[in-house]
Formats: sequence, structure tokens, C-alpha cells
Amino acid sequence: MTIGIARLWVQLRNFEGLTPQHNNQVKRLHYAWIVAGITWFTLLAAAGFRSTPAVLIVPLQHEFGWSRATISIAVSINLMLFGLFAPFAGGLMERFGVRRVVVGALLTVSAGSGLTFFMHQPWQLDLLWGVVVGVGTGSMATVLAAIVANRWFVQRRGLVLGALTAAGATGQLIFLPALAWLAVNIGWRAAALVVAGASLLGIPLVALFMRDRPADVGLRAYGATEADEPAPPLQNPVRAALGGLAMGARNRNFWLLAGSFFICGASTNGLIGTHLIPASIDHGMPEVTAASLLAFIGIFDVAGTMISGWLTDRLDSRWLLFWYYALRGLSLLFLPYAFGMQYFGLFLFIVFYGLDWVATVPPTVALTADTFGRRNLGVVYGWIFASHQLGAAAAAFGAGAVRTYFGDYQLAFMTSGLLCLLAAGLVIRIGRVAPRLEVEAAPLPAPSY
Repeated sequence: MTIGIARLWVQLRNFEGLTPQHNNQVKRLHYAWIVAGITWFTLLAAAGFRSTPAVLIVPLQHEFGWSRATISIAVSINLMLFGLFAPFAGGLMERFGVRRVVVGALLTVSAGSGLTFFMHQPWQLDLLWGVVVGVGTGSMATVLAAIVANRWFVQRRGLVLGALTAAGATGQLIFLPALAWLAVNIGWRAAALVVAGASLLGIPLVALFMRDRPADVGLRAYGATEADEPAPPLQNPVRAALGGLAMGARNRNFWLLAGSFFICGASTNGLIGTHLIPASIDHGMPEVTAASLLAFIGIFDVAGTMISGWLTDRLDSRWLLFWYYALRGLSLLFLPYAFGMQYFGLFLFIVFYGLDWVATVPPTVALTADTFGRRNLGVVYGWIFASHQLGAAAAAFGAGAVRTYFGDYQLAFMTSGLLCLLAAGLVIRIGRVAPRLEVEAAPLPAPSY
């Protein structure tokens, strides 16, 4: 075993210098799996960073006397920028490379989180955790997972995408209980500093091992039978992102995917990811236990998303999305009653809701790729993901306002459940075979995928 580890280390250190002939001799570990592993850890950390405000709502309310509606504004800004920056992050990755963009994102998150140590006013929370951390985590959103899976894998692409998407749930599982314990026993500032430090620790790993394309290490994508297309000419990231939006806006599938993903964001990150912990505390649950409840959702989500990626390689993605949204809607309609059934009711909710927390991502990415092609996937899916986060931002603020003015979250949970049933109806109308738009057809300079 020790010899095997030593050989692997030598391979990693010398990989960039290998010729294609030498690479053919190294068949035990394709470099695509290393890139996927680095991406998985990056997305895991980004999910933990982005979900941190959920454990800070109650401590900030107690220390500063801010209402949940006021605190939810910062969370809403964070979620909105997390999504809106995604298509531009896709353009930046094409222009400057995945490695540089991710390193810059980690530095941004570290700065934004660390500076909250000195925060005393709501506008500072809006600026630091809303704008700065929102932009930083938005640069490491699921667009990164889509780009890595489609550049580096031909075989196992759906499975890899499912695994990368599940990293978000694993990030919650690892970070939330620990951060909640810090916020309760030491103070919310300690939790913010842990996030800042974790961001810095991820930078060397990305800088040393992340690569942009298989050709950078003299390889084809995993499972590819022919060489990849050469990298497209460098373009302005803003114009590339706007070109992707123009391309998508002319296609009916884009609007159906964006509309359903808007509801997806509203019913996950915006509602449950932000307000489940405060809602559980309202029902007498300790904060660390409430954070663990959200983390347990992550356990089932890891399984659900991996299975979803496997199913996406084999079944009609439209019907997968139909069942995911329908089951999620029913579980949210059940949630207000689950709180009254103590832990048995919450366990049932965790199982059914957790299994499709982000299981919608692999089939949504697959439908986007089928409609617009792999070359345009990153930027076009970036806009679909932006709609996801706009929905999350609306729900984060809306649920906070509902709690402030009505005294509980019941209206927010019931409304979200009904919207999920609406999303189930939208996705089944997505065209099975859609004309694939070519890059030259876009009225603005084309996105670089």
C-alpha cells in the first residue's frame, strides 16, 4: 500500500511533463478523477460557506436586536449574487482559467467572512456576507461542476455530476453542526473566522492540482475516443455571458428550465436552507440540534443526488424532474404538521425531502446540454442557475418577512409546496428533442463553450 501511494505521488508531481505516450502507460488513475476530486472538495467548502448565515440568524438577532426580516435581506443578497454571478463566472473561467477563478473566489470568501468580525450595522452584513461572500461563492457554484463534468468526462458524466452536486449536501453535513456549536458556545464571530480560515486552506490544493482541460496534461477526456475540440478564442466574459442569455431566451426549453429552477431555489436554499434552523428553534429545538437536522438532510441528499446522476445517464430527464418536484412539494406541505409530531414527523420529512434536495441538478444540466450543446453549456446553464438563486433570494426574504409579520413559517412552507407541484407540471412540457443552437447563431458574441 505504501509503495502504491508513493507511485501515485510521483505521478502527480510529474503529470504536466508527461507525454501522451507516457500517459497511455499510466492507466490506473485518469487525471480527470483528480480534477473531479479537487472540484468536489471546492464545492463542499463553498456550500458550507454559503449556508453559514442559517446558523447566524438567531445569534445576530440576540446580539444586535435585528429582526429576521432585516437579517434575511443579507441572505437574500447572498443568494441572488450567488446565482447572478454564475454565468459571468463561466465566462471568467474560459477567459482566465478555472484554477485562477477558483483561487480568487476562495480569497474573496475569506476576506468577506473575516471582516464580519468587526461588523456592527445591518448594512455591513449586507455588504460583507451579502455582496462579497455572495460573489465569491457564486464563482464556485454548480456551473463549476457542470464545466468540469462536461470537459473531463464522456463516460460516467452523469454520475460525476451527481457526485459533484452532492458535495453541497456534504458541506452542510460537515460545516453546519460545527458552526452552530461555535456560534452558541463561543460566539458567531468564531464561526465567521472558521469560514475565513477554511477558505484560505483550500487555496494551495486548487493551485497545485486543478487543471483547465484534459489537453493541459496531454490527455483526452475520460472515456473519449477522439481528441477534444481545441479551446475557443479568448473572449470578453461579460459579452460571452450576455451572448449565452440571448441564445437561451430564444428557446422555449430555456424558459421552462429556468422557471422550474426558480421554484427549486425557492424551495431549497431560500426556504429550508435559510429558515429551517430558526423554524426548529421556534418549536423548542436547541440550535445545535436544529443545525444537525439540516445536516441530516444532507446525508440523504448525498444518496439521492448520486442516484439521480446514475438515473440521468439512463432515463428521461423530464420524468425524473417531474417526480423530484412532486415529491418535494408533498414533503413541504407535510412539514408544518411534522413539527407537531416531534422527531418522528421530522424524520419522515428529512427522508423524503432530503432525497431530492439537489437531485434536480443532474437532469437539469443534461437537458441544458441536450438543447444547447456542450460548447455552450457553461454560460447557458449559468443563467438557468441564476434563476434558481433568484428564487432562493425571494424565498429567503419572503419567509423572513412571513415569520416577522405572522409569527410563524406555516404560510411560507405551504406556498413553497404548492409551487413545487407547479414546477412538476412545467418540466413535463420540456421538449424531448430541441434544435441545438449553434454558436454562430447568437446575435451577441457567442459564449465560449
